Amino acid sequence: MWTKDRRTFEASDRQQGGDMMLSVPAAAVTLLVAWIHPSYALYFHIGETEKKCFIEEIPDETMVIGKYRTQLWDKQTGSFLPSTPGLGMHVEIKDPDTKMILSRQYGSEGRFTFTSHTPGEHQICLHSNSTKMALFAGGKLRVHLDIQVGEHTNNYPEIAAKDKLTELQLRVRQLLDQVEQIQKEQNYQRYREERFRMTSESTNQRVLWWSIAQTFILIVTGIWQMRHLKSFFEAKKLV
Repeated sequence: MWTKDRRTFEASDRQQGGDMMLSVPAAAVTLLVAWIHPSYALYFHIGETEKKCFIEEIPDETMVIGKYRTQLWDKQTGSFLPSTPGLGMHVEIKDPDTKMILSRQYGSEGRFTFTSHTPGEHQICLHSNSTKMALFAGGKLRVHLDIQVGEHTNNYPEIAAKDKLTELQLRVRQLLDQVEQIQKEQNYQRYREERFRMTSESTNQRVLWWSIAQTFILIVTGIWQMRHLKSFFEAKKLV
């Protein structure tokens, strides 16, 4: 590519500039998709009968898959070891209207799935079964949690093998799923903006009526004070 021919150098320079111009929007789209489609893993510690809850903002008609595994603190080794099969976790999921979507008992390692039907903040709670936790009273339990939302829940290698898709067809399928998820996110943002606008208008209306009420009270109080002072002066024969 690097030659002494000036024309070849200029053509190569223009080609690199074009590739850079194309790569910048592609990187922006990639960052946008990564921000819109959350998929994260974490771990936390809980004690006996303790409950941990997480808030996840999810658009409507979106699939969510959660995977977890537990580790039990071992005092002898001073580290977390895989939990016994008898230890279980209870998973509760509520929609933005506090309606229970899922309430089920799982084992020490499990996988739960649900589909949102109402856009908004969903509450995901996990707590251990206290009867089994009595076996290690005073100990700690580490829970590793992995939550996948939207098109991240799709197993594309399995889909490609099942539908016999080529690499290009699979990539197109992924892009279509991402576009669909972006549309759901946009609809959810519009839904949030609409609710915020309604809340703002309601608050402004209440403030307006409260200001009118205050003004009316001040006028009535002033008139009453003037009448009272007038009657006082008349009674003292000062007027």
